[in-house]
Amino acid sequence: MEIMIIIKKQAYYTLKQSRSPKGSPKASHTVTVAVTVKPRGEYSFARKSKKIAIDLLCKFSLFLPSLLLHPSIFFFPLFGSLFHFSIRPSIAIREMTMMTPPPLDQQEDEEMLVPHSDLVEGPQPMEVAQAEPAATSVENPPAEEPPTLKFTWTIPGFTRLNTRKHYSDIFVVGGYKWRILIFPKGNNVDHLSMYLDVADAANLPYGWSRYSQFSLAVVNQINSRYSIRKETQHQFNARESDWGFTSFMPLSELYDPTRGYLVNDTVLIEAEVAVRKVLDYWSYDSKKETGFVGLKNQGATCYMNSLLQTLYHIPYFRKAVYHMPTTENDAPTASIPLALQSLFYKLQYNDTSVATKELTKSFGWDTYDSFMQHDVQELNRVLCEKLEDKMKGTVVEGTIQKLFEGHHMNYIECINVDYKSTRKESFYDLQLDVKGCKDVYASFDKYVEVERLEGDNKYHAEGHDLQDAKKGVLFIDFPPVLQLQLKRFEYDFMRDTMVKINDRYEFPLQLDLDRENGKYLSPDADKSVRNLYTLHSVLVHSGGVHGGHYYAFIRPTLSDQWYKFDDERVTKEDVKRALEEQYGGEEELPQNNPGFNNPPFKFTKYSNAYMLVYIRESDKDKIICNVDEKDIAEHLRVRLKKEQEEKEDKRKYKAQAHLFTTIKVARDEDISEQIGKNIYFDLVDHEKVRSFRIQKQTPFQQFKEEVAKEFGVPVQLQRFWIWAKRQNHTYRPNRPLLPHEELQTVGQIREASNKANNAELKLFLEIERGPDERPIPSPEKSSEDILLFFKLYDPENAVIRYVGRLMVKSSSKPMDIVGQLNQMAGFAPDEEIELFEEIKFEPCVMCEHLDKNTTFRQCQIEDGDIICYQKPLPNQESECPYPDVPSFLEYVQNREVVRFRTLERPKDDEFTMELSKLHTYDDVVERLAEKLRLDDPSKIRLTSHNCYSQQPKPQPIKYRGVDRLSDMLAHYNQTSDILYYEVLDIPLPELQGLKTLKVAFHHATKDEVVIHNIRLPKQSTVGDVINELKTKVELSHQDAELRLLEVFFHKIYKIFPSTERIENINDQYWTLRAEEVPEEEKNIGPNDRLIHVYHFTKESGQNQQVQNFGEPFFLVIHEGETLEEIKTRIQKKLHVPDEDFAKWKFASFSMGRPDYLQDTDVVYNRFQRRDVYGAWEQYLGLEHIDNAPKRAYAANQNRHTFEKPVKIYN
Repeated sequence: MEIMIIIKKQAYYTLKQSRSPKGSPKASHTVTVAVTVKPRGEYSFARKSKKIAIDLLCKFSLFLPSLLLHPSIFFFPLFGSLFHFSIRPSIAIREMTMMTPPPLDQQEDEEMLVPHSDLVEGPQPMEVAQAEPAATSVENPPAEEPPTLKFTWTIPGFTRLNTRKHYSDIFVVGGYKWRILIFPKGNNVDHLSMYLDVADAANLPYGWSRYSQFSLAVVNQINSRYSIRKETQHQFNARESDWGFTSFMPLSELYDPTRGYLVNDTVLIEAEVAVRKVLDYWSYDSKKETGFVGLKNQGATCYMNSLLQTLYHIPYFRKAVYHMPTTENDAPTASIPLALQSLFYKLQYNDTSVATKELTKSFGWDTYDSFMQHDVQELNRVLCEKLEDKMKGTVVEGTIQKLFEGHHMNYIECINVDYKSTRKESFYDLQLDVKGCKDVYASFDKYVEVERLEGDNKYHAEGHDLQDAKKGVLFIDFPPVLQLQLKRFEYDFMRDTMVKINDRYEFPLQLDLDRENGKYLSPDADKSVRNLYTLHSVLVHSGGVHGGHYYAFIRPTLSDQWYKFDDERVTKEDVKRALEEQYGGEEELPQNNPGFNNPPFKFTKYSNAYMLVYIRESDKDKIICNVDEKDIAEHLRVRLKKEQEEKEDKRKYKAQAHLFTTIKVARDEDISEQIGKNIYFDLVDHEKVRSFRIQKQTPFQQFKEEVAKEFGVPVQLQRFWIWAKRQNHTYRPNRPLLPHEELQTVGQIREASNKANNAELKLFLEIERGPDERPIPSPEKSSEDILLFFKLYDPENAVIRYVGRLMVKSSSKPMDIVGQLNQMAGFAPDEEIELFEEIKFEPCVMCEHLDKNTTFRQCQIEDGDIICYQKPLPNQESECPYPDVPSFLEYVQNREVVRFRTLERPKDDEFTMELSKLHTYDDVVERLAEKLRLDDPSKIRLTSHNCYSQQPKPQPIKYRGVDRLSDMLAHYNQTSDILYYEVLDIPLPELQGLKTLKVAFHHATKDEVVIHNIRLPKQSTVGDVINELKTKVELSHQDAELRLLEVFFHKIYKIFPSTERIENINDQYWTLRAEEVPEEEKNIGPNDRLIHVYHFTKESGQNQQVQNFGEPFFLVIHEGETLEEIKTRIQKKLHVPDEDFAKWKFASFSMGRPDYLQDTDVVYNRFQRRDVYGAWEQYLGLEHIDNAPKRAYAANQNRHTFEKPVKIYN
């Protein structure tokens, strides 16, 4: 495993050519070669422009895997010389993100992928045969080079992209189609999100899979050394057809023009893709190898899977869940106890991995929740609270408390007087500090550490005034199952962000909380209870603060055997993997040659323990108890065994599918039952007719005998018709089976009718019946005969039904069969009727009037055609909404029952309305206004539904912005039946003529910011905004001037001129800030400068990247003014205490690089630009810790999205 980790890193090596023992002396020289080690034998070398044969590097790559494990000196012959290698890692390693530039002496180096071929640079004198044996000595020589491609994507107009997703052009690697997918504004994070996507995933055959090693990069166009590149590998399949990085790089860096990633509004993205053979992952059988099965990942539910496995393997907990009362009438998707019982039963008895959809549905979660990764600690608390509530009043009431509840005592004890205050509190888990603690014992020491309350922090003791005191926590009792949550994630005040603590943190196999005479226990604790704990499970988080992967190491019976539960896969592991490798911290390669004084090769481990579960030794026999079928309710066993049997039947059915053909037989009875009820067009829904599963080799005559048994129709009286799909997408009986066809097997007939491998054979069974309704022989069919189907329409009741079929001559006329049609309808023999041919219904309805006096042949009527007929309506009854067949079919084709919801309550249906997809925008809002009893329909604003997120779309529908209801309900290739509405205070056309700006007003003398929504006509100017704002805000004096600024990520990018029109101002991603213009800026002299001043801090670590924060501002500087003079004015302006201000540093910035200033430096000389617009690239930086309170306003915080809290709704 060390190799796999190391090969993701970048290191620098020195190649030294020494004197050849056989050849003439040569000048010794050193060539520095940067080696990027990639998975599976790919090595990329950045080299000096020396004439060193590329073959040397190829040979060197053969030895690199073993060299990494054994960094020693070794030799091999090349060109008659001995080359001497030594490894000398010269940079710190950072996992995944390779932003570290090469050493300064290599800046001009080019990068080249070294293939396994014999490509060289410059002349190559000879092929060196001596090198060949060296290759055979390598234990694992590199495999054949996989298909690899470097793809560059140029994205112009990047800031103007208004789509959430943006795809690159398709490129081909290894015969496969790929493309890059980005979210320019982040995929629900404040980072650029970027993925590699299988371009043709929707069209690939069932079960496709491909494996790729790839890297994605955003190129720095100013200095390529600062390009950001991340690499990963993934096995792509139908469930996971894209893979990449949700938090690739901060949007603040990407959109900052000074950083070099966005130049001339253009972004460059590179992808290097290597396609490899598919790993044999799916053939692994967890049950067979370990006796346990895993849980399927719904998208981002690995955190839940690891927790559920941990809880399941606490048998006492599992037994309690089984004993929660449920009934056979409960639905698992609506009952958390039943869903959890079902899940645990399947984990106990299934042979394959178990799905969690029933459980998450019982939580009330939708698909969106399943793709939102949450905190496992938070889920643990919410789930236990919910189960505790569900267990009340049952035989297992109190189980959660018995297992997980402990108590501690908070105390404050005065030192000089006899006074002590105590408070008892319960806990289900303990949060332990990781930062600054080497192990669990150190965290407990810190937990019970005594704090002194003295000086300004004295304690006010009742009856004793202010007193010196000591404050702390001691434990009254610990629970049988102790859950320790390790605080791996903390808020970094320096960087104003959450960070993950990857420090080394040890935890023992046995935890003694009675150590040092019970130092953690309160005086009231029961000392007879031995608090000695054994480690049961370790929950691991692999990744960073913005996401990652969870899995668990568990030893179910507390034996020496550990198991790793990683979603669907369960593997056996040793204690070293479960403990030591989850401590975190850094890891270094073994130093095999200490005599050469090579520095250790270290890298940070991003996978580490996040939650620990210990079981008390004295309680383990009770906790690790036996759970068998007698603990499971009878109805649950029956239900789940039935599910298992059905699943097994499906599996067998699927396995034998290639041997069988499914034959679906439709009859007149099916058509009669469906037309006018379930369907209106064509004749039948084949999913609802009798289906036969017949072996392909079965003779068709034998199948007819099966039909005879099923329908009671003798074999000789059956006539079967083949269905055919016409060019207009209708599906009709096309022709009868011929006698010679009926002598074939069902497989041959199916193949002749439909070439698709998985196709079904669909037949229409024509049965002729006599006056007594008994089957009689069907009449012979000649080429002149046509089989027609008839539907009858009743316009008064708007009902259509199937009335039968007739065999007619193509040379006859519809008039010839009017009597028969009247008889079929129950009309008088001479009743006048109108006939229509139902031609098609997709994409629009086509139903044409049929001339009764024209022959069927002239009307182009053929086998399987449908004729609809009706009584003509007298004129006085023309108020029927659908007076004829075409209007009725048009209605049923386009009717839509729409669920309306208010925008304030987007999860709840308010009411439903039957509308037509052809309704115009005005039709919809008028009917909605009538429903709401609203006089003015124009005050209604509609918003469409996002079928994927199950949320309203972010942008509402503009007034008459769509033509039809169908356009309102469409979402990509899906159609919704939900619309959201809101009732406005003014008509929508008027509102659309207005522009609403969210402006943050910064008061001149008060430390407050107030958000104002300014709504003005779009033709208004910034001056109008300022005038409107003056009526809403409190100014420092009556004649104060205001200005409007554009602020983005703590930098001022623009001062808006008062004449600029507001319709072009975008406040979605940029903050609009209004402030008073200071008096000193109004009277700037000819030799003064107005400069930008920003707060900044530097990231810890090697990159030392600058992070801006706080509120930027302008400052007037005068000619000859020194930094010391300017500092005085800045301190006064910002009201910074002397003690804090003394720690501040000052630097002038140009193109993102700081140049630190001394007090005697003349600042004026550093700023020669007179214009302010565009001067954000040159500013005075104030470096200090960001310890100011965060402002409590939400202007434009939509670009900073936060994790949705865990909720269980049911």
